[in-house]
This record gives sequence, structure tokens and C-alpha cells, in this order.
Amino acid sequence: MTTPSNEIERQLQATAAENTRLRDRQNATAEILRIIAASPSDARPVFAAIASSSKRLLGGFSATVLQFIGDELHLVAFTPTSPEADEGLKASFPRRIEDFPTFALVRGGETIQFPDAEAEDVPELNRNLARLRGFRSVLFMPLMNRGTAVGMISVTRTETGAFAPDLVQLLQTFADQAVIAIENARLFNATRETLERQTATADILRVMAASPSDVQPVFDAIAANANRLIGGFSTAVLRYIDGAAHLAAFTPGDPEGDRVLRASFPVSFAQFPAYQLTANGESAQLPDTELEPAARDIARARGFRSMLFTPLMSEDEAKGVIIATRRTTGAFAEHHVRLLQTFADQAVIAVKNVSLFNQVQARTIELAKSLDDLGAAQDRLIQTEKLASLGQLTAGIAHEIKNPLNFVNNFAALSAELTDELNEVLAPVSLGNDVRSEVDALTGMLKDNLQKVVQHGRRADSIVKNMLLHSREGGGEYGLSDINALVEESLNLAYHGARAEKPHFDVTLKRELDPAAGSAELFPQEITRVLLNLVSNGFYAVTRRKADTGGAGYEPVVTATTRDRGDRIEIRIRDNGTGIPDEVKAKMFNPFFTTKPAGEGTGLGLSMSHDIVVKQHGGTIDVATEPGKFTEFTILLPRKSSFVNSG
Repeated sequence: MTTPSNEIERQLQATAAENTRLRDRQNATAEILRIIAASPSDARPVFAAIASSSKRLLGGFSATVLQFIGDELHLVAFTPTSPEADEGLKASFPRRIEDFPTFALVRGGETIQFPDAEAEDVPELNRNLARLRGFRSVLFMPLMNRGTAVGMISVTRTETGAFAPDLVQLLQTFADQAVIAIENARLFNATRETLERQTATADILRVMAASPSDVQPVFDAIAANANRLIGGFSTAVLRYIDGAAHLAAFTPGDPEGDRVLRASFPVSFAQFPAYQLTANGESAQLPDTELEPAARDIARARGFRSMLFTPLMSEDEAKGVIIATRRTTGAFAEHHVRLLQTFADQAVIAVKNVSLFNQVQARTIELAKSLDDLGAAQDRLIQTEKLASLGQLTAGIAHEIKNPLNFVNNFAALSAELTDELNEVLAPVSLGNDVRSEVDALTGMLKDNLQKVVQHGRRADSIVKNMLLHSREGGGEYGLSDINALVEESLNLAYHGARAEKPHFDVTLKRELDPAAGSAELFPQEITRVLLNLVSNGFYAVTRRKADTGGAGYEPVVTATTRDRGDRIEIRIRDNGTGIPDEVKAKMFNPFFTTKPAGEGTGLGLSMSHDIVVKQHGGTIDVATEPGKFTEFTILLPRKSSFVNSG
């Protein structure tokens, strides 16, 4: 007979056991929640804790957690039994959901029990698995998320019999926690992936902004970011140019594999299956390269097993492709496909941006050149008008000076003759010796002064004549002229002119005329004046040096050279004469500056030459010289001057 004290003790023990059981369940639930909080991006630690707690609290033999991923069932956690049984369990997964009969039983959210795995109504697969693992009864609890089964928990026991309702309810609690862990991980990873995609997109946009004229850095950034975010083995960007695929960028791997990859491109479309796969503008995949003969060799060489192809589409035409690879087999996730499409769109934008930038830059350069040419033409028109106005003024002044200058020259010469007549008249007159000496001295001095007046008057007359020549409007007919012919004609004119003035003048003329020099648009008479002036100066310099050296061992040489310089023509006039000192070289193009003796130079020749070459024709004239050795003038004339002949 049970005493009241025994009954109370029994109730207390039962209450204590129940409290312990509830506390264990609460602790297990709390532990699982703690693990959920500690691993927001990975549900696997939660699954492991659920499997362990389920086995312990349900008094089970083993527990497993299965997750439905795509159309496959994956083993994500289990409690070990024996090595052989564990290996058999792991070898059974992943498997197609349609090949797992239990899925059909739980997909609607129902809890399923097999009180005896050996019963006839138990599917054969479950029976075989029970024998392999060593259990006799099993409880399946679906993991339901918004009405959809996303996995299941199974708990087994070695004895037969149904699980108590409270144990079923406890397993339901664990199933709910597993769903929370799955959803948390999904949301966390989705947020992280979104942030990573946004960061990668921003990084590529930054690279685009930093390299508007070069698409290569963009391709490099796309390959690197795509490979990182997809978790790929390698990623390559290819461009389609002239019927062939060209390797534009790739993520490096092992050196030998990289060498094989580089050596595979460029490749024609006919030998590049990826072109046919994506020609319709849609992404394509090879889940297992071993099943595709066209991709097998390069996949083995590089070390990957699956491929994703995303075309670069512009105006409904494929301009290239991004190829991502992985070491594992299987289809790429949909969000990875979308990510690669985003990168492909950015690659197309980068190509268009670079093309537009280069077009704008080329147009800007072209417009700037046109503006420069127009400015030069305007400057020359203004210069021509100024020269014309200055020429009219100069001509007027020169004409006004010429009359009194002629009067001075004529009367100075006449006065010199009159001094001679005065001496003749005074010769028979009886004068004292002192007076006679003074008269002779005065008339001699007067005659010398008059001769100097005549000499300088002649130089002034030469200056006036050159001023009149310099003031001429225009330069004859403007048109296409043969440069070599002009140089040859100028040499002959200068040489024969020098021989006519000084019959004993002798110089060696050398010609190095480039047949490719061709023609240029210019004023031939004006350029001839320039060449005559430079050649004549060369004649003067070699004559001076010959006189200074006494002619011993010295051969005067003047050389004329022409060269084709593309859109310009080069003319050089070189002499081996006296050369030009630095202080003279700095002033030699100034009007009226000359180092020649009075009467032998006006100082206008080089000034006129400079204006004709530079201001009238848009060319350049430079001089290289070494005193006592040589002087060389170099003229560069444009073949097509931007001078506008206003008529």
C-alpha cells in the first residue's frame, strides 16, 4: 500500500524529472538560438546543433537534417553511428528529390512516422536505409517556409513504436528554428551579395571614369570582380573583332594553364563554340565540361569543370562574351547569371564610351587644327594687308626721298669735278707757297668729302631701290611650283650674276636635290628672291674667306639641298665661308642690319627673306653657323599653304 509520503515523493520526483526535461529542452532551444545569432550567414552550425539536440532529447538512435536545394536533396547534418553506416549515408546524397519518395509525403507540411521500418507499407529506400544505419522506427519533420518544404529533419530509434506527441512537438520547434536559420542565412547572404555586387559595380564605374580612352582596365576589373563574386576558378573577357574571338582580359591561374589559354586566341567563330551558344543574346552554361568534347581539352588544361557564358550585346549583335568557370560541376545560380549579365552590360558601355571618347577627341583635334589653320590664314591675311599698307607708305616715302637723293648724288659728283676745275683755274695764278699749300689741302679735303658723300649716297640709293622692291604688293601668281626647279634656277641666276659682276669669281656649286621633294603651293617669284639672297650671301661669305686665307688650300663651296618632309619641303643653302658670330646671328633678320661694307649691303635681304618665308608662306627659316667654318640656312615650306589669295 502506497503511503502519502511515498506518493508525495513520487510526485516530486516526477515533477523534478519533468522540470529537468523542460529545462533541457529550453536549454537546447536557447543554444540553437545562440548559434543562429552567432552564424547569420551559415546555417550549417545550426543544423548540426539541431541534429545533436534532436537525437538526445527525443532519445533517438540517430538524427539527420536534409535541405532541398534546387531539384536536389542535400545532407547538411547528421549524428554519427558507425563509420560504415555514416559513409553509406553520405554516399546516398545529394540525390534528386523525385528519387526520394519521402519528399512526396512531407512536401505538404505533414509529419510522417514509420513506427516499424520493416513494415510492408514502408518505401524500399527507407527500409534499406534503416537496415544500413541500424534503426527500426523513424520520424520525419518537414521544414516549411511560407508553405513550401525546404528540407526535413529525421530522428530514428532502434526500437519500434510511434513517437510521443510531445516529442513530435519538440521536433517541430527544432524544425521552426532550422527554417529561421535558413531564412536568416538567405537574407544575410542576399544582402551581402547585393552589397558586393553594388560595390563591384561602383568599382567598375570608377575604373570607367578613370580610363575614358582605354577599355582594358575596365575588362580587367570585370574579370576580377566577376570571378570573386561568383566564386569562380577563372573568368575571361573576350571581344569579337573581324570574325574572330580575341582574349581581352582574364584572371590568372597556374602559368602553364595561362599559357595554354593565351595560345588559344584569337580564334575564328567557326572554331569557337561559345559564339554559337550565345549568338541569340542569351546566357548559356556547360554544367560539366567532361560531357562537351569542344570544351574538354582546355578545361582539363586549365583545371575547371563547369562554364557560364554571357554575351556582350550591342544593338542586337554580340560584340564579345564573358566566360566564368568553376572547379565543380553543376549549374550556376540564377543570381550569378544575373550578376554576369550586369558586368556584360558594363563592358558594352565601356566599349561605347571609349569609342565615343576617341571620336570626340579626334574631332576636337581636327577642329583645333582647323581653328589653328584658320587663325594662321587670318594672321597672314592681316599681315598681307599690313605689308600692302606699309608697302604703299614705303613706296611713297622712297619716291619722295629718291628725288632729293638723286640731287645730292648728282651735285656731289659734280662738285667733285668742280674742285678739279678749281685747281686747274688756280694753277697759273701766282700764290704764295703757304697759300698754295692751304688751297691744295682744302680742295683735297673737299674732294675727299664729296667722294664720301657720293659713296654713301650710292648706298642710300641702293636702300631706296630695295625699299621699293620690298614694298611691291603681292608676289606674282600663287600656285603649284616645282621646288627643285626653283632651286636650280636660283643657283644659275645667282652664279651668272656674280660672274657678270666679277668675271674672275669662282665657286663650286653642289646640288643634293631630292626627287621626292616634289611641288608646293607658293609665290614662285618671292621664293626665288629668297633663294637668290641666300645664295648671294653664300657667295659673299666664301669670297671673304678666300681673301682672308689668301686662297691657300681653300676651295669655296656652296651647296643647295632639298628633302621631302611629308607635308613640308626642306631647302638648305650651305656655304663653307666665314660663318656668322653669335652677336650678329641674333640680329641678322632685323631690317637694315648688315655687316657688309658701305655700298655692298642694305640689310634688307634677310629681313625680306624672313617675311616671305614666315609671314607670307607660313614656313620657317633657321640658321646654323660656326665662325670660320660654315653657314647653313634651313627653310621649311608647307606643301599646301593655308594662305588665302583674296585676289
